[in-house]
Amino acid sequence: MSRRCELTGVGPMVGHNVSHSNMKSKRRFLPALKTIRLQSDALGQGFNLRITNAALRTLDFRGGLDPYLVKARDDQLSARARKIKRQVKAKLTAAATT
Repeated sequence: MSRRCELTGVGPMVGHNVSHSNMKSKRRFLPALKTIRLQSDALGQGFNLRITNAALRTLDFRGGLDPYLVKARDDQLSARARKIKRQVKAKLTAAATT
């Protein structure tokens, strides 16, 4: 399983460990991922997604999974998240037309 957020696309970054004598050695900064169950109001079901803690705070700020996915760009989302986004958009447009 890749260490990549399914909503924001954040992955590992590289940098240096810097010692007291200023010697540098390569290291990886891994994202703080959590597997969390998110509820979709439009679809009425939950989804298990592996997201970063920062993405979880953004979800709370935006008002849930559905508003976040509607505004998110497709190139950032994982394949599973894009599928959920398509389902949510279809459900919202069907509800708007009736």
